Amino acid sequence: MSLESLVDEIRRRGEADLAELIASRDAEGTKIVAERNRRLEALRSESARATEAEVARERAQRLAAAKLQARKLLYEARERRLLSAIGETRTLLQEYTRTPQYPFVLKRMMTVATDSLGKQLKVSGRAEDAALLAKVAGKCFDPAPLPIVGGLIAETPDGSRRLNLSFDELLRLREDRVREILA
Repeated sequence: MSLESLVDEIRRRGEADLAELIASRDAEGTKIVAERNRRLEALRSESARATEAEVARERAQRLAAAKLQARKLLYEARERRLLSAIGETRTLLQEYTRTPQYPFVLKRMMTVATDSLGKQLKVSGRAEDAALLAKVAGKCFDPAPLPIVGGLIAETPDGSRRLNLSFDELLRLREDRVREILA
C-alpha cells in the first residue's frame, strides 16, 4: 500500500464520516424541528382549549348574572305590585269604615273581645269611631284615639292581655295570605 492510497483511504473515510455526521446532524435537526413544531402545536391547542374554556366560563357567568338580574327585577316588580295592592286594600278598608255594615262589624268585634278577655275591658279605636264605640262598648270605651284604619283594640283593665282587632293588625297578620291571593 502506498502512501497515496493510504491518504486516499483516510480521505474517503473522513468524507464518509463527515457525510455520516452531516446526515446525522440533518436528521437530528429535522427531529428537533419536528419536536418544536409538535410542542408549538400542543401549546397552541392547549391555549385554544384554555381560551375556549375561559370564554365559556365567562359566558356562563354573564348569563347567570343576567338571569339573576332578571329575577331580581321580576321580584321587585311583583313586590311593587303587591305593595300597591296592599295599599289599595287599606284604602278599601278605609272606605269600608264608611259603609252601613261597619257598625255591625264593630259589634261582632266587641263580642269576640268580651268572649276572649271577659266583660271588664278597656276598648280603644279611631277618633271617627268614638261615638259608635262608646255606644257598643259602653263604659269600657277609652276615648284616647288610635292611629288605625278601623276596628278596635281591647285589653284587660290591668293591661296583661290585649286583643288587637284593628284592620291594620288583621291585614298584617294575614299579609302572607293576601300576598298569595294577589300573586
